[in-house]
Amino acid sequence: MNNIILEMRNVTKRFPGVIALNNVNIELYKGEILGICGENGAGKSTLMKVLSGSYSSTEYEGSIFIDGNQVSFSNVHEAQNMGIEMVYQEMNMMLDATVAENLFVGNLPCKKGFVDYKKLYEDTEKLLNIVKLNIDPKTIVRFLNSGQMQLLSLMRAVVKNPKILVLDEPTTALTDQEVDVLMGILNDLRTKGVSCLYISHKLEELFRICDRCLVIRDGEKVNIHEMESVNKNTLIEEMVGRTVENMYPQKHNKIGEEVFRVESLSVPHPNLHGKKIVDNISLNLRKGEILGIGGLVGAGRSESLGAIFGQYTKGVTKKIFIDGKEVLIKSPEDAIANGIGFITEERKLNGIIWMLNIRENMAVANLKKLSDRFFMKFELEKQLVEEQIKTLRIKAPSTETKIVQLSGGNQQKVVLGKWLMSIPRILFVDEPTKGIDVGTKADFYQIMNDLTKQGVSIIMVSSDMPELIAMSDRVIVLSGGKITAELHKAKGEIDEKSIMAAAIGE
Repeated sequence: MNNIILEMRNVTKRFPGVIALNNVNIELYKGEILGICGENGAGKSTLMKVLSGSYSSTEYEGSIFIDGNQVSFSNVHEAQNMGIEMVYQEMNMMLDATVAENLFVGNLPCKKGFVDYKKLYEDTEKLLNIVKLNIDPKTIVRFLNSGQMQLLSLMRAVVKNPKILVLDEPTTALTDQEVDVLMGILNDLRTKGVSCLYISHKLEELFRICDRCLVIRDGEKVNIHEMESVNKNTLIEEMVGRTVENMYPQKHNKIGEEVFRVESLSVPHPNLHGKKIVDNISLNLRKGEILGIGGLVGAGRSESLGAIFGQYTKGVTKKIFIDGKEVLIKSPEDAIANGIGFITEERKLNGIIWMLNIRENMAVANLKKLSDRFFMKFELEKQLVEEQIKTLRIKAPSTETKIVQLSGGNQQKVVLGKWLMSIPRILFVDEPTKGIDVGTKADFYQIMNDLTKQGVSIIMVSSDMPELIAMSDRVIVLSGGKITAELHKAKGEIDEKSIMAAAIGE
């Protein structure tokens, strides 16, 4: 591993009011997997978009060398012609095309001027076997889950035989088994001399697969390490610029009386007619409590929160009580009116409005507070939004910054700020730290802890086992749409073994 295949020298990228990258230099060797870590907003994805041609050579300062030759790209296609393939965190699939068509788009096998569908499906089967996906090549991609789509995105890049493969948070949507498959593919590519840039906030993955790791903070290169000679704490401190000693804050507030209860909640399965994904469950929540919901993918966790909040109504049955009094929640507006906020798992789909700025995104759930019948209270709106930006340490030039210009972690903070402005009594959080870095996670946990001290009650769905165990006062586990366990921290019952046993129905 002594041949330099890629150099990026003195790369600087500016946005209005922000320097996203400041004089960054990296080297990548042939057959190397180089990890890139840093907080959300540090500049990781921006650097990769420079490399992949998403930003043309006229939009940044600095130079790129491949195999010692200086190159410049006007677009993604030119970068691909030089052997650079990027698998984005936001999956870019043709939803109404087949699996086979997505894998070989732009490279369909032809015979006598027509697409050779027999060869197309045979080649697709071989690729699907590599990623252990037991699906028909003719399946329309829209009907796949996010993990399957992510693996298809990877194989679509691999089939083009890249020199350099760039992965941006590739495991966010993957199960543990799918992560194992991904790691196996990357190891195989490494032995074949393919070089890889691997962006991830999951440090355990960097230690598992990477040869070296580059740390970026606030758009600048902080350090580069051999993985065998660095530890996790050093990386965290370099990423956040401070010591994160207590990732999970100690909780000392007293849990009060019941404030929320749902009875007989049933939700029809979205794809299987006549089947329920949530089947007649009941749960309650007390003042200042964090109730965790554990379970495997497909157990009905997110669907439960969505149905309670009024996102799903067709075929849903439920009885909801707040302070012992039954209330009707038929829409998100009803939920908000009853003091319930909801930080959804997929912020890009239903947490933020892409064309709006920070101020507008935060105001959207607070229009009654911020308006006086016919007119908006603009001064109050600006004041409250600025307070949330300061409190949550959102990295943005101003309240008018478009949400699309923010990193994933800062977008998540905007969603949180939106609900904090409404001062909810009850807050639903679905995978609250999905796709965000360790520093932002620590901030998020402290905010949740502070909210419970103020009497806010939280229901949290999480697939992050340490997070679920550390943050929950009580955990209910779903399996097959049923509650299979209720575990109490005060009784010492919440541990990984107990949660997993209940999740698989034992």
